[in-house]
Amino acid sequence: MRRVLSLATLYPNAVNPRFGTFVARSLEALAARGDWQVTVINPIALAPVALGRYAALTTAAVGGLERGVEVHRPVFRTIPSLGARFNPALIARKILPLVRRLHAENAFDIVDAQFFYPDGPAAARLARELDLPLSIKARGADIHYWGARSDTRSQIVEAGARAGVLLAVCGALADDMAALGLERDKITVHYTGLDRDRFRPLQHPQLRRRLGRELGIALPDAAPVLATVGALISRKGQSLVIDALAGLPGDCILLLVGRGDDEATLRRRAAERGVGDRVHFLGSLDHDLLPLVLSAADAMVLPSASEGLANAWVEALACGTPLVITDAGGAREVVTTPEAGRIVARDARAIAEGVRELLADPPSRDAVAAMADRFSWQANAAALAEHYERLAG
Repeated sequence: MRRVLSLATLYPNAVNPRFGTFVARSLEALAARGDWQVTVINPIALAPVALGRYAALTTAAVGGLERGVEVHRPVFRTIPSLGARFNPALIARKILPLVRRLHAENAFDIVDAQFFYPDGPAAARLARELDLPLSIKARGADIHYWGARSDTRSQIVEAGARAGVLLAVCGALADDMAALGLERDKITVHYTGLDRDRFRPLQHPQLRRRLGRELGIALPDAAPVLATVGALISRKGQSLVIDALAGLPGDCILLLVGRGDDEATLRRRAAERGVGDRVHFLGSLDHDLLPLVLSAADAMVLPSASEGLANAWVEALACGTPLVITDAGGAREVVTTPEAGRIVARDARAIAEGVRELLADPPSRDAVAAMADRFSWQANAAALAEHYERLAG
């Protein structure tokens, strides 16, 4: 059995169990195949003085065997926001003794980074120290945000040059990576996976009533319901969905799934637009509850400014819920037919029109769900194993 050392700052932990679940599911599916043994190092960033949310994170620095994956969670200290450009070096310096020990006990075949920044430059240092081949995966914000910053872009390009192969979650992101200066011939598209047992159309007659009881809100059977799934940050565009809601039928309801710094601003915006009683902030939901929300919705609306290939897109389709999304990242690789939904301009009027079209002529749930047939964690793991085999030689 071959061994991969995967560096993943995006990974679930006891404090943030929904953080980077798509990374965990991918590596767990790879480990379940039996041909690759997976060791994850999930560094936990703490401020110099661990107060507030950082105090809680100290309890997350616990490793162990998690669903077939060996996970280590060392702590490194950084200055929030200001220390971003130093984080790859801080991570590498902190975890190198652990990595050397693990490699001496049972040698790794490759080093892998699950996010391009800060994981990629840190993993490049590890690969150089161990003299091992390196793979780095890009997911979206790591290229669009960190690649746009002058203090981190050079580290991304240098790490990409050190890597033997690169992965991108969609073809559009691969093009963006090449535009940044990464070698296009190195890049392979590696689509996300999907838990098909969990994300599927759930059309029980009492679905909305049951969900309403779970959430503590009223979900009338006949009212149009929109869902928006994503961190509450400006890039995701929830404010535009709220603005669009003001131009939709008065009984239309919006369910916002996610947490983030924009929550207070979004609540004020909903009140100012006169739709405060129609917008429900659900926070981070358990993965068993999210399919119920998506199945109960008439559309999943996410007008992102930038994306890779959002897992929420694929999860919504698998639940039979069409999309209203902007032309960001891999949108055109997902919305390939009218059944999958609409790609619209990033403004409230276009979003509202896209929603109205779907409400007026809704596609069948089965036809929408069929658009997600090509996504599964098994297929994702098989492609990842093939990629690692080529890299290891």
